[in-house]
Order: sequence, then structure tokens, then C-alpha cells
Amino acid sequence: MIKKIAVLLLCVIPCGLWAQSTETDIPLKRVVILTSGLAFYEHSGTLNGNVSINFPFRLEAVNDALKTLVVNDPSTANPSVSYQSEQTLYQTLRSLKIDLSDQPSLAVILSRLRGAEVEISSPTQFTGRIVSIEYRSMASSGFNETIEPWLLLSTSQGIRPFSIKEISSIKFSDPAIEQDLSRALDLIAASRNSSSRSLVVNLPGNNSRDVKISYVIPSPVWKVSYRLDLGSARQAPTERPLIQGWAIVDNDSDSDWVNVELSLIAGRPSSFIQNLYPPYYVWRPVLPLAIAGTAEAVTYDKAASADTTLSRAPEAGTALRARSSNDMAAEQSYLQESVEAMILREQLQTASGRDVGGQFEFTIKNPVSLDRQMSAMFPLVESAITANKLIIYSGSGKHPRLGAELTNNTGMKLPAGPITVYDAGVYAGDALIEFWNENEKRLISYGEDLSVTASTGDTSTRAVSTVTVSGGIMTINRNLTFIKTYTFINSGSSAKQMIVEHTKTAQTDLVSPTAFEQTATAYRFNVSLPANNQTTLTVSEQRPISERITLLSQRPETFLSYSTNQEIPANVRQALQRAVELKQAADAATAAAKDIETQRSRLISDQDRIRRNIEAAGSQTQQGQDYLRRLSSLDSEIDTITASLEKANTDAKTAQQAYESYLSGLNL
Repeated sequence: MIKKIAVLLLCVIPCGLWAQSTETDIPLKRVVILTSGLAFYEHSGTLNGNVSINFPFRLEAVNDALKTLVVNDPSTANPSVSYQSEQTLYQTLRSLKIDLSDQPSLAVILSRLRGAEVEISSPTQFTGRIVSIEYRSMASSGFNETIEPWLLLSTSQGIRPFSIKEISSIKFSDPAIEQDLSRALDLIAASRNSSSRSLVVNLPGNNSRDVKISYVIPSPVWKVSYRLDLGSARQAPTERPLIQGWAIVDNDSDSDWVNVELSLIAGRPSSFIQNLYPPYYVWRPVLPLAIAGTAEAVTYDKAASADTTLSRAPEAGTALRARSSNDMAAEQSYLQESVEAMILREQLQTASGRDVGGQFEFTIKNPVSLDRQMSAMFPLVESAITANKLIIYSGSGKHPRLGAELTNNTGMKLPAGPITVYDAGVYAGDALIEFWNENEKRLISYGEDLSVTASTGDTSTRAVSTVTVSGGIMTINRNLTFIKTYTFINSGSSAKQMIVEHTKTAQTDLVSPTAFEQTATAYRFNVSLPANNQTTLTVSEQRPISERITLLSQRPETFLSYSTNQEIPANVRQALQRAVELKQAADAATAAAKDIETQRSRLISDQDRIRRNIEAAGSQTQQGQDYLRRLSSLDSEIDTITASLEKANTDAKTAQQAYESYLSGLNL
């Protein structure tokens, strides 16, 4: 028979629709717990006929249940799920013919039902319709008065008053009111547990069939703790170290697990919460009524051509209005627990493992029974593994750490967790390990080796590696070298093997020594520590840096500093010395031209001054004649110095061109 999965349309369904269904339970058969704070629950069993199955959920789990519920019923064509929506109890109670939403008194209930027919006993039975409730002042003991409600009832004998406190029973003649009263009381009784909500799965059918119903809800993450036995001197040489893992599982649900298949998944599936439980309302615009009014005068605007683009009216925006509580966090955090126990070298019934959908699933081999709100530990893995004892130094601290290099040859992917380490039959310390793939090597550390002391020292150097000159640009390449020296003193009586983790310096390359492996942030080096001896490890890293210098814009003293720097290659220094000479010659020629220009400017200024004096004294006077002779002499001097200035400018330009051509043509 071909099974089919019924696709559910979750909706609120009136209870009367399923009046002929039989309420039943379907046992929990499978639980799958993920490390992402979720658990998959699967119920399965044989059902017969029309059935309704009630699934109670904690309030914070309802959204996930609505999102993930799957029903697999081969003979149900129209399954459905009904549930009490959030914040609808008050609205439902108010919608009934008898309103109990505000815990009303009997007088208030009767007042709300004016016109309804009732049968009362007071103590004689009367039948009539409720007119109203009136309040009368009644004398009591002493001088006090009390206000008492009275029922006014329209009977066949007319309107009669009855003291409500003397009425022993009231029955409504209208069956609809009686039904609503019963329904209101049922709703109030069901709402007493405010932290729980029930989903009722309704499955109509005529025959007996196997049904599966599953869902995913929040759950405490499962944890794992390991025990690593590194062995003792008495064990056989061929006997390898042993690792044993235990899964820690919490049943925080409100139901017992009885003979369920339990699976544990290590992975990071994407998960989120969507608020499906509370009702949402969509905003809609309110438009005026289309009521015909009086006809008004009409005017017509000028028409636009058909292909003219007209402005659009703004569209009404939409917004969601939700009466809902805050979303709970999609992931639940947990406190890491450590469990210590001695490892027995005997075969345990551990879990089986397999890859599922990019994750790794552990399935406990035997059915599991676990009472509600209880926790338990189950064997997860036990296997001989490859483990090499060593010490580890990560660049800080006075002592290296005791550790081991482990190889995961268990045939399983192992989730992250704590490791309790035993050595020589005694407790040696605790370690942590991240998610561990098959055949992957990992380092763990579980204590300090006090017999070895460590110290470090840092230095750095800066040296020119290469210098190039091309197109008037000098490029100086330097190597910035970072040197870290590790010094270890082994005071113990036996040699030790150590791994040094050297943190990578940003933007550098390792020069020496050669690392046997590296991580994203560190290099690893093997170091042997002889007994009662000192050992040194020097790690050198280099960062290349480059400096570009535009030679044409430099002053001669800058060239001199580079030409006398012994780090600069000799051929470059010689070329720079020649550039200094050319630059000095160009600067001298330019300075000489400026001097001549200054002299010429002075002569021209004198010439202008004498012309003004001639105009003042007159050219025919004796003084004017002296000024004319001096003006003639100045004209000859200006002509001579102008020729000299032209030659000086030509010489300066030629010297500058020679300097620039020399630098531009350098290729070293």
C-alpha cells in the first residue's frame, strides 16, 4: 500500500464538527535530539475510525509545533488541527449568549439576559421572562442598611419581584443559552493551565490503519563527556589508549518516555521561530460610503494626449498589527556539565552512528525509558584510539601544558565536549575538544608540567633587501624581521617531547625553522627537551615593506643621505651621487640666472628713476644733460646684461634638463 503524507491546513475548527470522533492517544516511539536546541518527536500507532488526538504543548513550543507538525495517515483525506488561539478566550466568552468573561455576579448575568425566559425556584417554581434587576435598600440589624438585588420577572400573573438571595435555582428555557453556559464553563476550566496549549489532530476514517504524527519543538541540547585512559605501565605494549564517551540527555517534557528509539544528532541545522500562534490583522483603508448626493456644477480640465505619462496616485501602504507576546530566543543556552567516572576496559553497548543530511546521528541501540523531568547518561562511543603523550607550549605562561595528540579512529564523528583524562590509573585532569571528524588529529591539554619552565624574548630588525630605480622612481624594499626566542629548562629526569605553538605575526612569512604543521593562527614546531638541560627555539618571521620615492622632487641633501647609506647597493649609491652633482649644477645655474635677473631688474629700476628726474629737471638744463648721459650708459649696461641673462637661462634650462633626463633614464 502506498503511504501518503497528509498536508495540514492549520485552522480553528468548531468543536461540534468532530462530535462523533473518539479521543485517543498515540504512543511516543521516537525522539531525535539535536545540538541546536530542538528535538524531533514521532508518535506512531494503529488507529481505528474517526479519532481526535490531543497533543499538549508548553506555550513557548506552540509556534514550533504549528510550523513543523506532520501527519502521515494513509486513509485520511481531510485531516485538520484545532486549537485555542492566543488571546481568544476572552473574545470567545464575550461572544456567547451568556457572558462570563469578567466573572460576573448572578445579578449581572441575569441583567445581561433581559427578555430571556427562566424557571426559578423561590421556593415555589415560577416561569417568566427577565424584565430587569433592581437594587433595594433593606434594613438589617441595628441602624445599618444593605443593598440587595431583586429580580423582576414577567409571569402569567404579571411582573413579580424576587429576592435573588432567596432564589434556590435558575434554569434557562432557551437550550442555546444552556449550551453556551456549558461551553463557557468548559473553556474556563480548560484555561486554568495558562502555560500549556493543546493541538487536537482530527483524523476522519473508517478503517484501522497505522498513523505517524511528528513535530519539532524546543529541547535542552544533549551534551557529551569523554573519558580518556592513557594506560599504565602494567598494560600490554600492544594495548592502545582507550576513549569512552557518554551522552547526557534531559527529558524536560511533561510526558514519560517509554521504550522510545532515541537518536542524538551533532550538527548545526538552520532554525528560526515564526509567530504563527497569535492572530494577525491586516490594516485596510477606510473608504467613504458611496452615497448619492445633490448634483453639482461640473467643470472639465484640458485633456492630455494618450501617450502622456500621468502621475500615479500613491498606493496605500500595508502594515501588520499583531497582538502577540515577544518571540522567545531561537536557540537555548545550557550549562556545561562535567561527569567523572573511571573507565572500565570492557565492551559497552554504545550508540550506532551514521551521516544524515550533512549531520551525524547517534542512535542508542536499546529502547530508552526516561521519566518526565529526569535526565540520564547513555554510552555513546568506546574505542581504542591512537594517542601520543607530549607537552604543549602556546607562547605564554611559565610552564607548558601536559597533553596528548589524539587521532579519531573510532569510525565516528564525535561532537564537542569535555574529556576527563586518566593516566597510570589515576585522574590526570580535564580537557576540552571541539567537533572531531573521523581520522582527524587533535591536541588536548589537561594540566601543567611543573618540571619544565619556559621564557620568551622578542626582537625585531629592519634591513634593505633590494633597491630599484626606474622612470625617476626609486623603490626600496625592506624586510621587517620578527624574532622570538623560546627558552625551556627541563628539570625532570626524563626527556620530553614538546609541541610549541607560535602565534602567527600578522602579514608575515615564516623564515625559520620549518613548522611541521600550522593552524589558521599558529605554527607548530616539534622540540625535544633532554633531561636536566636547557633548550632554545628561535622563530623568525619576515614582513616585506616597500617605499617608493619620486627622485625629481627630492632635495640634494636627501640624495646625499641615500648615497651615503651603506644598505643601498653601491651602483645605486654611485648613480645617486652623480644625480647630486647634476642637481647641484642645475641649482647653481638657476641661482646664477636669478642673480643676473636681479641685476637687470635693478638697472631697469634705475633707468625709470632717471627718466622721471629728466622730466622734472628738463632735458636742456645742465642737470638734465647729466641725467641723459647716465641714461645712455644704463641702456648699454641693460643691453649687455640682457644678453647675459638669456645665456644664463639657457644654461640653467640645459642643466635642469640634463638632471631630469639622467634620473628618468636611470634603470637600476
